Amino acid sequence: MNDGAAPDEARGWRAKLFGRMLHSYFVLTRSMTMGVRAACFDKEGRLFLVRHSYVAGWHMPGGGVERHETVEQALTKELREEGNLVISGRPQLFHVYFNNRISKRDHVVFYRVEVEQTAPRKPDLEIVESGFFSTDALPPGTTKATYRRLKELEGDAPPSNYW
Repeated sequence: MNDGAAPDEARGWRAKLFGRMLHSYFVLTRSMTMGVRAACFDKEGRLFLVRHSYVAGWHMPGGGVERHETVEQALTKELREEGNLVISGRPQLFHVYFNNRISKRDHVVFYRVEVEQTAPRKPDLEIVESGFFSTDALPPGTTKATYRRLKELEGDAPPSNYW
């Protein structure tokens, strides 16, 4: 799945710098930040995950909500950009979380969606790997937040108010 992307060591300082610059931009341009994420399932019930260049681990796809953009527009855009994914049917709003690990003003709107992939996602500077995985065989490095959200979706844990 790496297909020629730079090794982790070579990306390290650039990825951290990019992440800090991106967060600084949002701090300067928004009084409150809001993002979207989704548990994206294909027809086989597999979960789509991405691995970014600028943050460790495998995550559910998502991103920031821009000015003059609805949450669902942001969701559609982010899934297309991060996975070449198209939503089948209606997105199911699951919960809104306060993401205090990022800042004191970040919120995540979380959806469950059924998706189809129009083409495999090629690695680039932002997304170094992506793919569909069985929920009982997620890749090593899958984040704790991803596991928590899946337990909540399955009804094995009540939704937390914190990401």
